[in-house]
Amino acid sequence: KMDDDDDDIPQLSSHTLAALQEFYLEQQQREGMKTSQGFNQYSIGSIEEDWQLSQFWYSDETASRLANEAVVAAGKGGRIACVSAPSVYQKLKEQDGKDFSVCILDYDRRFSVYGEEFIFYDYNHPLNLPENLLPHSFDIVIADPPYLSEECLQKTAETIKYLTKGKILLCTGAIMEEHAAKHLGVKICRFIPKHSRNLANEFRCYVNYASGLD
Repeated sequence: KMDDDDDDIPQLSSHTLAALQEFYLEQQQREGMKTSQGFNQYSIGSIEEDWQLSQFWYSDETASRLANEAVVAAGKGGRIACVSAPSVYQKLKEQDGKDFSVCILDYDRRFSVYGEEFIFYDYNHPLNLPENLLPHSFDIVIADPPYLSEECLQKTAETIKYLTKGKILLCTGAIMEEHAAKHLGVKICRFIPKHSRNLANEFRCYVNYASGLD
């Protein structure tokens, strides 16, 4: 029998409802863009940020600057590894035809849309990598550890040191400066990276070579 249980169902406020409708509308528009002609699967934002995975995409300008720096640092025919730095990977792929190769190591399996260039990566198991990813086989490694903790940086550093021939470009919080120097021998750059959404923590770049970011 139906009784008055319906009264117990929580009702959304009109403000929450409106916000929810706006969110779904934006989502539909984004999906529509993806299926429309000319959609670029490598553009920043083509895969949504997932805050539960501590994902925050760089601004277009920052991603371009870091990608260009990586290309110059890697040199002609160079190999570039992007560790937890998908925005930079996407910018590098937009430069299709340039003389370099790139792969992306990330925990988020949505990036498997990038085919063989995607390598599943969990910083908790820093050396659990495919056999074909040979040690010291990348001219530069760009890394953006997902969490501002020494443990996360230390484990990511193991991966970086395994992959790189020498050059390292690290992006992390300003508060990680001492840990970055300790675990990777990198120094802070003048260039200040920006994100598409403002972060509470000050963010910086660190390198261990003479870079164009100073």
